[in-house]
Amino acid sequence: MYRLLFSLVLTRLPAETAHRLAFALIRAVGAVPGLSGLLRRWLGPRDPVLRVQALGLDLPGPLGLAAGFDKDAVGVDALACLGFAYVEVGTVTAHPQPGNPRPRMFRLTADRALVNRMGFNNEGAAAAAGRLRRRRARGRRFPVGVNIGKTKVVPEAEAVADYTTSAGLLAEVADYLVVNVSSPNTPGLRNLQAVEHLRPLLLGVREALDRATTRRVPLLVKIAPDLADQDIDAIADLALELGLDGIIATNTTIDRPATLRTPRADVEAIGPGGLSGAPLKARALEVLTRLYERVGDRVVLIAAGGIEDAEDAWQRITAGATLLQAYTGFVYGGPLWPRRLHRELARRARAEGYARLRDAVGAAHRR
Repeated sequence: MYRLLFSLVLTRLPAETAHRLAFALIRAVGAVPGLSGLLRRWLGPRDPVLRVQALGLDLPGPLGLAAGFDKDAVGVDALACLGFAYVEVGTVTAHPQPGNPRPRMFRLTADRALVNRMGFNNEGAAAAAGRLRRRRARGRRFPVGVNIGKTKVVPEAEAVADYTTSAGLLAEVADYLVVNVSSPNTPGLRNLQAVEHLRPLLLGVREALDRATTRRVPLLVKIAPDLADQDIDAIADLALELGLDGIIATNTTIDRPATLRTPRADVEAIGPGGLSGAPLKARALEVLTRLYERVGDRVVLIAAGGIEDAEDAWQRITAGATLLQAYTGFVYGGPLWPRRLHRELARRARAEGYARLRDAVGAAHRR
């Protein structure tokens, strides 16, 4: 049913318009009294083999929704109804900003991929913090991470202050916080992945979180798939040095592989932006594998990029990922996709003889 809707209706709309329409429908369904609870019980992961303890959270499954879908924390509990174990909101910046001019999101349907150059369009950290605070006041405890980035107009030299402003505003309401230095759509942002810039940034955010709340908020960094291997190693070593809680591997890529099925002229007409989805699969797995070889189980690794089915998810788990995130796979898979992936992943874990999914983490490295 969803594939028919996608092909006959959603693909005829501009990608961002389709996203807004689909998200509005999800929020409307989630707002129906009594329905959200029923959906969470029906679609949510229930098999005990899937349960994961990570980042101070007890999660019913490993799959979460990546940042980018709910930029302003307006639909967390509606998204929770679809079977995700957690949701990451954002990217949020210290100051509100409109993002890049439209059109800024594009489908590569033949490749099951998206290209976006959204540019961190959001209403600002204070607005997101207010929404998350109000849902907590209503007793909503579904796990929510927050992804923060640099405000576009802020010079690179002032990036630490910009990030720490967001961290201070969000510390009380985030179950974990992600420093995003890997989006290709904010000029100069990826320069912050260099260790000499990343170290003071992460130290500053850690201090801001600790000042803002007595609770220790887990801190993660999200990295690009386009980093050279030696830079990945350097970030892994920095994570160990600073006691970082986790790394998300990976964000979107600026690469346009020659293997794309979409005609080259169409790809070039789209222009710059981050490519996500199936074409990112191999490189995202390579980065994850390299990170695990460096940090082992001392740092939580969250796999993102090209996860479409349970086989992709299983590869990430055995390569060292504790948790998973998806965005493009969800867009192409539809509202029942999280349930299917969790269910099939549980079957795979049991077929491999594991009583807990966590026991399979890094299995390929131990053989």
